[in-house]
Amino acid sequence: MKPRAGASARLRGFGRWLLGRASSSLTRRIVVLNLAGLVALLVGFLTLNQFRQGLIEARVNSLLIQGEIIAGAIASSATVESGSVTMDPDRLLELQAGEGGGQPDEPFSPLQFSINPERVAPLLRRLVTPTGTRARIYDRDGTLTLDSRTLYARGDLRAEPAPIPKPPKPSLIEQAWNLLRRPFERERPALDDVGPVDARNLPEVQRALGGQTASSVRANRQGETIVSVAVPIQRQGVVRGALLLSTQGGDIDATIASERFQLLQVFLVAALVMILLSALLAGAIAGPVRRLAEAAERVRRGTKARQEIPDFTRRSDEIGHLSGALREMTAALYNRIDAIQSFAADVAHELKNPLTSLRSAVETLPVAKTDQTRERLMSIIQHDVRRLDRLISDISDASRLDAELARAEAEPIDMRRLVETVVSIANERRRPHEPVIEVSVEQGAPEAFTIIGHDSRLGQVFNNLFDNARSFSPPDSIIRVEVARRGREVEITVDDEGPGIPPHAVERIFERFYTDRPDHGFGQNSGLGLSISRQIVEAHRGTIRAGNRPPAPDGTPRKGARFVVRLPAVKPA
Repeated sequence: MKPRAGASARLRGFGRWLLGRASSSLTRRIVVLNLAGLVALLVGFLTLNQFRQGLIEARVNSLLIQGEIIAGAIASSATVESGSVTMDPDRLLELQAGEGGGQPDEPFSPLQFSINPERVAPLLRRLVTPTGTRARIYDRDGTLTLDSRTLYARGDLRAEPAPIPKPPKPSLIEQAWNLLRRPFERERPALDDVGPVDARNLPEVQRALGGQTASSVRANRQGETIVSVAVPIQRQGVVRGALLLSTQGGDIDATIASERFQLLQVFLVAALVMILLSALLAGAIAGPVRRLAEAAERVRRGTKARQEIPDFTRRSDEIGHLSGALREMTAALYNRIDAIQSFAADVAHELKNPLTSLRSAVETLPVAKTDQTRERLMSIIQHDVRRLDRLISDISDASRLDAELARAEAEPIDMRRLVETVVSIANERRRPHEPVIEVSVEQGAPEAFTIIGHDSRLGQVFNNLFDNARSFSPPDSIIRVEVARRGREVEITVDDEGPGIPPHAVERIFERFYTDRPDHGFGQNSGLGLSISRQIVEAHRGTIRAGNRPPAPDGTPRKGARFVVRLPAVKPA
């Protein structure tokens, strides 16, 4: 009992699996599309019907040969006896087609030749019964003289035709199959039962009485195909009757139905295999896609923790690429959310400091007793207001940066020309005793220094770097800017003569709101300039790094900080 129970459980599990696969719209589409080609192939086989036509042609040829042999035997083996034809059946069976059975020198008169049913019947039974073919003989007037259906087993004649047994009632499967194949059957003329008087309704018999062989394909009242062949019975060029050979009703249809049923069985097996393979294929596609969609939906609804996207990157197909893209997109989304949350916290913290100082000064101002105290409080208020204005401006610029970079159209930019323009404007705005900016540009074709980007935002990067270098450089010093091509990138270097960058602050200076200016007083800088610069450079797929100036070629140490910006060039070097 246990093996049966286990097999039953596996069968139920397979049914649930198949039902679950069929519930997917993508699975249904794959199955339907795959089956459509198979159904089209089956319909093509049923419609073309080459096997049916070939079988009918073969049966016609067979009946023609058989009819010529029998008609020739009847005509050539006849002997004249008191105005009628008699023949020896045993001798006729030994004859070959076209070989005569009479005496060579026997006189013959066409007027003496006629067909005697009682003497032809034994021969007809012995020749026709093994083949299962119906034979009918008509005289010169088209009157039915002999029908194989009216013969007893020993060859005697019946008074009435033998009753045709009714076919058994078809089963439901056979009825369904007949209903399915009926549209593909070619319409054929109905065969009217011809009585013993004449054969006027049978054109092939009329042609045979005219001396020509003829054939026809009809359907009886039950819709079964009947193949008939009429052969003239003639001797010395005079037609004395006609032999009509016909297949039994349902003979050809049974063979064709058997072949088509086998074709249907092959189709059902192929359809089952195709459904299973389609379900497996759909499972390899629809299953991962469904999991990715569910994970994306959880990401959309989730607010507390990070939702993990299923990893299908080990697959080297489109599903693997989609999984990798969704994972990267989700990671970027979470990083952006974290950055926004961190930015909001930093903004709140940075705004809270000047607001706290401003509130204290405003609350103290009414109780100040001396003019000196009131002037000092007013100075604090003005300082905090300027600090708030600077913070709000920088925060607004930083918050708009991503949206502007996403909306604006990137264009080719000549970095040598851009840097020279920014340096020229910065020198024109230079105040007395502020450092002078000098630029040196490497020689080369303009294409070597062309990148794809946004000139206004890249100009903002260099303005921030120049302002930062001036704020740390001593009066009347020099800020050196160099533009060069380094491999696949354009490199811009900014050197100042300030105190340099402490080792612990080399990376921290790019953090938001970080500032380390002990000589400039508190609140003189928002700490967003370098953070915005890194954000812009990374949006252009470049890098920015900070450090101190290396020693001179002769080994002499040099003071000052160095910022290096690298941006990918359009054309390789």
